[in-house]
Amino acid sequence: MQNADANKVKLVNIDEIVKSKSPKLYKFIPKFLLSYLKKITHQDGVINYMIANHSDKEPHVFSTICLNHFGAVRKVEGIENLPKGDGRMIFVSNHPLGGLDGMAFIEAVHKIYGDLKFPVNDLLLNVPALKKAFIPINNTGGKQTREALLGLEQALDSDMPVLYFPAGMCSRKIKGEITDLRWKKNFLAQAVKHKRNVVPVYISGKNSDFFYNLSNIRTKLGLKFNVEMLYLVNEMVKQKDKELIIKFGKPISFETFDNTKSINDWVEYVRQQTYSMK
Repeated sequence: MQNADANKVKLVNIDEIVKSKSPKLYKFIPKFLLSYLKKITHQDGVINYMIANHSDKEPHVFSTICLNHFGAVRKVEGIENLPKGDGRMIFVSNHPLGGLDGMAFIEAVHKIYGDLKFPVNDLLLNVPALKKAFIPINNTGGKQTREALLGLEQALDSDMPVLYFPAGMCSRKIKGEITDLRWKKNFLAQAVKHKRNVVPVYISGKNSDFFYNLSNIRTKLGLKFNVEMLYLVNEMVKQKDKELIIKFGKPISFETFDNTKSINDWVEYVRQQTYSMK
């Protein structure tokens, strides 16, 4: 049954998104290409169906609905490593998929600690049900808005857990191995500043060979525009009935990150702790 307020919900509209992000480029994009973008992003399928019918849900509920819709089998390990009742930590994870992994991350942490915050690509704010959990981050090179920076500071000052995908982008295939791109150091700087322990989290999963091949071709051609990102919804559809394993490691005290190593070396240390659970 469709949500009674569906006609009031702003659905995903590729034309509007492209126009808002690149108004000059939009004028020169052929209509057939926009039609293709709508097809591969499933604008008229699963995305707007979920938004129209479940936009009033809480982020964790919406995540569970989506995961169940795709038949994703979730298996959570390492809960015994986490302190009971105190979720004031920063959870950092690899980012294998670009869709369902984020929702599985939200679902798993919420079951343990309740409400949470998650800095994400600002494009994801087009999914209304997740806005409450999301803090918009501009990953396209522009300056962060004052509102976004304030929202992040407020989240880190709160008692809620904060989730991060430090790579910012989902994993790629590098030398035959599916792995994250370089992790950004912001999560670690924030952990030290706000005295939050860091929990390494490993999530299983991989996208299609098409996705990785497209990414590698784009990189070899020197194209900066992340073309493969346009296929992430299509990749999510392909994950139907596959297993997702979420593994929580032991929290690392913020006091660990001292001056004996550079911040980049400490970031690599946390990354290695994450991938050691593979």
